[in-house]
Order: sequence, then C-alpha cells, then structure tokens
Amino acid sequence: MLNLPDDQILPLSLQHNFWTWSAQGKVNPIPVQRAEGVYFWDVNGKRYLDMNSMVMCCNIGHGDRRVIDAIVQQAQELPFAGPGMATRPRALLGKVLSEVTPPGLDRFLYTLGGADANENAVKLARAYTGRFKILSRYRSYHGATFGAIAVTGDPRRNAWEPAVMPGVVHFLDPYRYRSTFHRTNPDISEEEFTRDYLNHLEEIIQYEGPKTIAAILIESVTGTNGILIPPEGYLQGVRELCDRYGIVLICDEVMSGFGRTGKWFAVNHWNVTPDIMTMAKGLTSGYAPLGAVAMRQEIADTFKDQVYEGGLTYNGHPISLAAAIATIRVMQEDGLVERAAKTGQVMAEMMAELIDRHPSIGEARSIGLFGILELVRNRKTREPMAPFNGTSPEMVALRKNLLDQGVFLYTHWHTVLLIPPLIITPEQLEEAFAALDRALQITDAAVKE
Repeated sequence: MLNLPDDQILPLSLQHNFWTWSAQGKVNPIPVQRAEGVYFWDVNGKRYLDMNSMVMCCNIGHGDRRVIDAIVQQAQELPFAGPGMATRPRALLGKVLSEVTPPGLDRFLYTLGGADANENAVKLARAYTGRFKILSRYRSYHGATFGAIAVTGDPRRNAWEPAVMPGVVHFLDPYRYRSTFHRTNPDISEEEFTRDYLNHLEEIIQYEGPKTIAAILIESVTGTNGILIPPEGYLQGVRELCDRYGIVLICDEVMSGFGRTGKWFAVNHWNVTPDIMTMAKGLTSGYAPLGAVAMRQEIADTFKDQVYEGGLTYNGHPISLAAAIATIRVMQEDGLVERAAKTGQVMAEMMAELIDRHPSIGEARSIGLFGILELVRNRKTREPMAPFNGTSPEMVALRKNLLDQGVFLYTHWHTVLLIPPLIITPEQLEEAFAALDRALQITDAAVKE
C-alpha cells in the first residue's frame, strides 16, 4: 500500500503532474480514493454516481474482483514479456476475442489504447491497398497522438496543425438534428436523408480519386461529438461504396464497443462487417491499458512474407491481456450486453420524460447505454446552449450543480453525455435523472421563447 495521507493526494498531484486537455493553472481534479460498482468516493468521503464510466470505459463497473484477481494472478506468474514472445494470455485473448467480434475479424494486433490502434489501422490499410489517402468525418475523434489527431475531424485537431500525417480528407456526418443539407427541408424521409449523405461521400471519393484512397475511417456511432447514430442504410451504404471502389472500411469501436450500444459492437446493429475494427476502453473496462486492431485474414496476409514495420514495447503486455480476458468473461457470465440493451430502453424513456419537462433540451439521442442531451436556448432556432467548440456560464453551472449533487458526467460544448457502466440498475438511473431534473432548471432559465 502506498503510504500517503489522503489530504496529500490533491496538493502533490497538482505540484508534480502536467495535466492533459487542461490549462495548467485551472486544473481542479477530484481526489479519488476508491471506487466500487457505479460509484466512486473522494478523499472526503463524498460519493459520486459515475454516469460517464470514468472516461467512457468502465463498462463492467468499478472494482470487480474477478478482473482484479486475474491481474494479480498474472502479475505473480509473469508480469511482463517482450512483444515478440508467446504467453498464456496472448494465446487465450485472441480466442476469446474471436468469440465476440464479427465473423472474419479474427486476427488481432495489440496496442496500448485507442489512438495507437487507429494509427496502426491506417498503416495496415495503406500497406494493404498501396494507396495513401484516408477519409474520415468532421465530427470524429480518433485519438490525440499525431497520426490519430490528423484523422480526427473535430477542433481538437486544430491546435496541432499542420498535422504530420498527410493524405487525410474529411467529410460530413449524417447529423439529422443539425443537417447541413436539410435546413430548409427537415422533414425529409430517413431513406432520402441517408441517400443524400451517401451521395455526398461518393462525390468526395470521386473528387479525391478512388485509386488514391486507402480507407474510410469512421466511428460506428460517433462518440463525444454527439452520439450520432447512423440512419438506417447508412453504414450498409458506406460498406457498399468501399466494396465498389476497393477501399478498406475501418470502424472505430473504441467507445461504442463491448456492450455500450446493447450489442457487442455497434456495427452488429446494422449487420455490417468492416475490414478493420479498432477497440480499447471497454476491452479491459479501464482496469489496464490496452487497445486492439481486429482485421480480416486477407489484410494480415499482406505481411506473410513482408515485414510489418511497426511495434510497441508494451505490445501484448501480459497483465493487460489478462485483464481483457477476465473482462470479456465477466460480460459473458453476467449477460451485460443484453442487460445494457434492456436498461438502455429504460434510460431512453427517462430521457424522453426530461424533454417533456425541460425546454432547454432540444433533442435526446441514445442507443443502449450511450446517450446524449442536446441543450438549446431556443427549440425552434436550435441555438445551442454553448457555441461550437466552446462553453457557456450555463453549461459550467450545470456540471457544477451535478457534481455538488454527487453525479459525475461529461459535458461537451452544449451537450450532456450519459454513458454509465453497463451494470447500472434502473434505480441508480433514477438517482442520476433526479439530479439532472434539478440541474436542468439552470439551462431552462436561459431559454429564449
């Protein structure tokens, strides 16, 4: 046990750490002492209901002894082996993963997290096709390393431009509530809406030259940039375009994978199998750092005789792989994917009830336990409660109020994300939504009729 008094955790952390996604002079972290189930506690004993699965990753909840024991057992047996060695957890994880991934995606490259999983996916696609361009969407986030931030579409990319990875082209997301193409005809049918956005993508493919495009990289369900659930036929249409033009389809399931949407992976909702699929977060539920790239055998065979020029010191780390095996077994034993689908319906109903009571909610979207409230100042004009890539006094006050009530969640610009652990009960959801109901009075007061 580390010998450090609770009252020293915060001051020492602030003294010696450099914090990501933060202005260093404004950092104010919660000094966390312990966590269990859907809750965590700070050093003062205050309990927080974790409605963000910490960083959208603790799918099985906090403190599951089965995963902890697997980590301890692996640490006692073999805490580390080099990336070129075969180990028991490395032998087992591929078998276990192939039980839950879409059929045909049964070769796995292990990484440290989602960002380097996406970077390796890009390398694989470029080598397999002999092409160099990557198409990705504007409302995407694929990681913060240089390659991953280059394929990211959202403003987090801007601070690091010019990005070091050339050949990235962005296109528009099928975002129904704020559709670029349908501001004057919002009642267009879903079929026509889908077709317009597929036509948009195909037009960009034509402009860029199909024979220059290695891959289309998309989040199966867009995460922090809006929980944008693809309309019916869209993902199938992207798959068809990739097949037609010989382009690799890469689906980023870092956030949406491992039961989050009520299926093992979001692509399962539309019966689409990508050529490459990336994963992290829920893969170990955050108990240890790990990412993975699943690929078709045909792509792996590109390197049957050719050397794959890439690697990581901690690739295939035994402790992380053991955590992943145990996490997947917990999900299977406890039926957490099916549970997320069922509890997700409960959450969707609660979100609908909030809309009826709060004029500051413009739209609520969810799939499984992957939800978002889009807050507006006016439902008719859809003016957001905070500007694009910005915040507002109301959004700051809303989150502070929720933290004061003991509910931890993530707000992004003008939205509130609802991403609890898959083990959450309807009663615990009611606890969170009661706090939300009270806090939304702050944003309701800013509504302009």
